Amino acid sequence: MTDLPTGPIVLHASGYGTPLVMLHGLGADHTFWDFAAPLADSFRLVSYDLPGHGATPAPAEPYGVEDLSQQLADLFRAQHIGRAHVAGISLGGLVAQHFAAHFPALVDRLVLIDTIPRYTAEMRAMFTARAAAARSRGVAALVDDLLPIWFSEAALREDGPAVRQVRATLARSNDEGYALACEALASADLLAEAPRIVARTLVVWGSDDAPSFVEAAHWLAATIPNARPAAIPGTRHASVLERPDLALPILREFLNAE
Repeated sequence: MTDLPTGPIVLHASGYGTPLVMLHGLGADHTFWDFAAPLADSFRLVSYDLPGHGATPAPAEPYGVEDLSQQLADLFRAQHIGRAHVAGISLGGLVAQHFAAHFPALVDRLVLIDTIPRYTAEMRAMFTARAAAARSRGVAALVDDLLPIWFSEAALREDGPAVRQVRATLARSNDEGYALACEALASADLLAEAPRIVARTLVVWGSDDAPSFVEAAHWLAATIPNARPAAIPGTRHASVLERPDLALPILREFLNAE
């Protein structure tokens, strides 16, 4: 457990080299990034459980993406990280957007995966309803409805390690932690941040993700001044986890490029 001004977090690190700080999405934890372990031959991989996820306790009060961005800055200071690559998926991608816009000196390269700067009104209402369902029914009761958002039909039929990992992680979710994160997503509005991002950026998305995410990926790639796009074919919202064989070479090439 690492104590920060914004609260305690559970931190995990491996490898050597330039730090690559990795932020997971809603309902996940640091183990989402286990697929990236081969990158430890070139980078110091740093991941942690966001508030109310994994072993990090849920906060006592509501929070926003901006608070998670400040928490990340606190982590950099606590771990004496002067500058790092930052990667975030979904919720983690929103945190990464805000962090790169507000703490540009700390970000070398930025990887935004299956994320969005602001949800549509319909999706914001969905997150509000999902928060209520998490509190009343528990996240474990929602797993069967959530998995088709994460994975393609082919991946769900195969029921491989990635699907089983996400199913297990969701099933043991902290219900209040999940609900608070849903509410943070519903209130997030980062449309003004993208033009401020100066880091060289890779925008990754699953080709079969929900249309709002595909549209957001194209918007981010066009709006962030130094961004490039990369679609992972045949995948949905957990694109890099479903196809690490395609994702890891893309990530490695981007992070190692001169």
